[in-house]
Amino acid sequence: MNVLSTFKMAWRSIKGKRGRSVLTVLSIFIGIAAVMTIVSVMEGMKEYTRQQYAAMGSNKIDVSIYSWSYDENGNPTNQKDYFPILEEYCKSLGDMVVGVTPNARANGTVVYGTVNSANMESKYDEETYELISSPPQMYYGSSQYSKVNEHEIARGRDISYLDIEKYNQVAVLGSKAAEIFFGNVDPLGKNLQINGNNFQVIGIYKQKSTEGTKGYQQNQMDNVIILPYSARRLLGGEQMTAFQIKASSSENIKEVISRVGPYMKNFVPEGSGMVDVYSQSSWQEYENQYLTTIGLVLGGIAAISLIVGGIGIMNIMLVSVTERTKEIGIRRAIGARRSSIVAQFLIEAGMLCGMGGLVGIVVGTIGSLILGKLMYQLTIWPSIPVALGTLLFSIALGLLFGSYPASKASKLQPVEALRAE
Repeated sequence: MNVLSTFKMAWRSIKGKRGRSVLTVLSIFIGIAAVMTIVSVMEGMKEYTRQQYAAMGSNKIDVSIYSWSYDENGNPTNQKDYFPILEEYCKSLGDMVVGVTPNARANGTVVYGTVNSANMESKYDEETYELISSPPQMYYGSSQYSKVNEHEIARGRDISYLDIEKYNQVAVLGSKAAEIFFGNVDPLGKNLQINGNNFQVIGIYKQKSTEGTKGYQQNQMDNVIILPYSARRLLGGEQMTAFQIKASSSENIKEVISRVGPYMKNFVPEGSGMVDVYSQSSWQEYENQYLTTIGLVLGGIAAISLIVGGIGIMNIMLVSVTERTKEIGIRRAIGARRSSIVAQFLIEAGMLCGMGGLVGIVVGTIGSLILGKLMYQLTIWPSIPVALGTLLFSIALGLLFGSYPASKASKLQPVEALRAE
């Protein structure tokens, strides 16, 4: 018997038992759809995480200098102005470094007209507890702050080296902060009062948050006011012991870290503190590994339903062998080989699982699209390799669980099979 005839016989058998075949396909497609959806949603979560890290700036390196030695007044004994030292060293690294900036918060009350940051409260979503809105965050930055954090000027200009050198009281606003204080009024040239001191708005950053970006990330990216770090002498705020460096490429991150860490340790007296240099990409890699682990666990749970479905396939095929015992006996009596009987039942089992796999891929794709929009506002299409792998796995599942019934059918003796009713 040729392969085409075997496929036709298997198809006729499946059509002859439509109800049973549909239920068998159902048991397979549920597991396939669950696995497809879980894998796609995990990939969507990774993409969402990648976009958030990219929005905050890629290839960034954090440098933190800690102190555990204090004088009698409670001031760190190793405290000094580390930024000029770090900035000068980063210049010596040439093309490996794009920029460097302090990463220190500025404290104070911001006022423009009747709008006062002291009257603003942080609001959280009652269901998700995500931060919806908050007062603008003020940061001290260098003339390279925008490069490090991948901000672009939409209007006006950025903080310059001269602004820092001359202690100019200027500010650059994120798009959200500009909206909060000025509404539809053009902020350029206007003065914000920060702790009673006038700071002229010289530039507005382009909006960084995209559709679907919300909560903490949105506030971090667009709800900011950036001041020259020289303004710290006037406003006070956090000690500048935290800095950010932007490497020119991901390949240069490890090299920059290996050089900056030991160099900066030379300026921290032994026993009085430490220098910690790390890359944000390492956190992203850790998060991706964490998500992959969760995906494997959830996928394993979903795969249990595939095993249950496979057992169902074996059961159905054993029933089919019993029902078609006489047919098998006739075929064996007229010369059919055992291999032909095995092939017929294996192909039938593979076709059933293959159809379940195809339906599961369609349902899984629809589920991925729906959950992607609801959870991340992303269009998540399952990857072609995942879809093909899932289909092949479902067919292999049919062949695996159909092998025992096929073997049992092929071992029937013609005389005994012909007697069976």
